[in-house]
Amino acid sequence: MFGYLYLYQDIGLLVLRLALGSAFIVHGYPKLFKMFGGFAGWLDSIGIRPGKFWALVVGVVEFFGGIAIILGLFTQIAAALIAIDMLVAMAKVKWGQVGFVETEKSGWELDLIYLAASVVLLVSGAGNYAVDYYLPLRF
Repeated sequence: MFGYLYLYQDIGLLVLRLALGSAFIVHGYPKLFKMFGGFAGWLDSIGIRPGKFWALVVGVVEFFGGIAIILGLFTQIAAALIAIDMLVAMAKVKWGQVGFVETEKSGWELDLIYLAASVVLLVSGAGNYAVDYYLPLRF
């Protein structure tokens, strides 16, 4: 009776992957290709050192992790890295500095949604509409 729900679950995971992956590609691209030096300097200024190393790590995780999530390729690894990225952003940058929802500046509500979406993909996998589905070794 409810067998068709698995189809909808896979469609839901695909939609989640497309949304989350797109958001992180957009976040990661400028960190790698447009404002790398400025981002690295900012990381140094908030105590995340060495800034250039961590700027490269964050840019790669966000940009290439976003691509991997859209494709459904090594989804759980990419989702775990993005979850860590969001935890650090929330703890180091926003926690105690801004409220959950801010009208004048960015609160941490969107970071929490990104974290939750990445955890969903981490624990559930990419679904059947993903490259991971066709790999011989799946998590």
